[in-house]
Amino acid sequence: MPQVVRLYVVIETVAARHRNSKALLALAVGTFALGAAEFVMMGVLPQSALDMAVSIPDAGHFISAYALGVCVGTLFLVFGRRIMPRTLLVLFAVLIVLGNTMVALSGGYAMMITARFISGLPHGAYFGTAAIVAKELAEPGKEARAVAVTLTGQTIANMLGVPLGTVLGEFMSWRLAFAFLGAWGVLTIVMLVAWVPQVPAIKDTGLAGQFAFLKHPGPWMIVLAVLAGNTGIFCWWSYVSPWLTSTNGFASAAVPALMAVAGLGMVVGALTGGRLSDAWKPGGAAAVGQSASCIGLVLIALSHGPMVLAVLLTFLCACSMFFVNAPQQLLMVEAGEVGDGGGEMLGSALVQIGFNLGNSFGAAIGGVALNMAAMDYRVAAGAGIPFTLAAALLLGAFYRRYERRVRR
Repeated sequence: MPQVVRLYVVIETVAARHRNSKALLALAVGTFALGAAEFVMMGVLPQSALDMAVSIPDAGHFISAYALGVCVGTLFLVFGRRIMPRTLLVLFAVLIVLGNTMVALSGGYAMMITARFISGLPHGAYFGTAAIVAKELAEPGKEARAVAVTLTGQTIANMLGVPLGTVLGEFMSWRLAFAFLGAWGVLTIVMLVAWVPQVPAIKDTGLAGQFAFLKHPGPWMIVLAVLAGNTGIFCWWSYVSPWLTSTNGFASAAVPALMAVAGLGMVVGALTGGRLSDAWKPGGAAAVGQSASCIGLVLIALSHGPMVLAVLLTFLCACSMFFVNAPQQLLMVEAGEVGDGGGEMLGSALVQIGFNLGNSFGAAIGGVALNMAAMDYRVAAGAGIPFTLAAALLLGAFYRRYERRVRR
């Protein structure tokens, strides 16, 4: 009889792991759509500008509109706290379908701006909710790894989806890329309903209670580190294509392949960051990742080396950029659980707001540096160094204050 019980426990454990793996895959399918929707516009900006009969600077508002939608969409989590997480995820996936389909069908500038804003609405809210579901489904001690798997969809989008979308825009129609993402959103809905179990809604501590965790300095240290770190790395990453061609001598035809290398670095970074967080401490792991970004930018700013060095630095910085995602996301979920709880979704979404604001700030600061330095792209990387250093120091201070003496 004891053997039968043990066999049943083993079978049930294996079955639960299989169910959870499918659930994490479904969550990652959604983050793929969001990651591609955010970044593919950068690759098809000239074609969409021509189609909408606007200048490239005006077309840049298509990117800004998405970022604004990300920030506004966080309100879904503030007022949707009583809704079951899987139901929220399905609603966000519906917005993925609606927004990207509208982009594909846009007939003018105003509709395009509106469509991009709608496309951005589910971004931070989906990531925030998905991180909570992944943590809930994870085996004890493997929470960061589960969050990392969920976020891997975004990194694969950068490795495969963005280059593919750029090719579609170059040789067929940029609209096809967004039509594909609309269809992918339908697939996301089906997989979420079929594979993601209902987990309990977070504790309802009232509207004000969701913000209570922000009274403590720890969460602010994390959010500021996310903002500073992404500002720094995007001073360079926003201009990675001309850096590769103008500074390092690559042909423009080689850029999609190099972006795939960067995407591979993002996948490796996301999974490695999750594993180190589980094995050690998330704050310490995030500090390591931000330190690697800082070192990478220093090397880029000083680099006069061969093409192979540029490829290695592209891989390193892309790796470090997403190395920090899982630990920072997990830290904010855990911060929201402190005290009476109830702030988990808001805390997780704040990471995505910091990420997207950092993207915008980094592009702007890098652009100023380029204009001041006669378009020397190494100077743009140099402009990001102080920000990544500040992020590493903030996370190092967080580790010393909150994690060093705490067993995990």
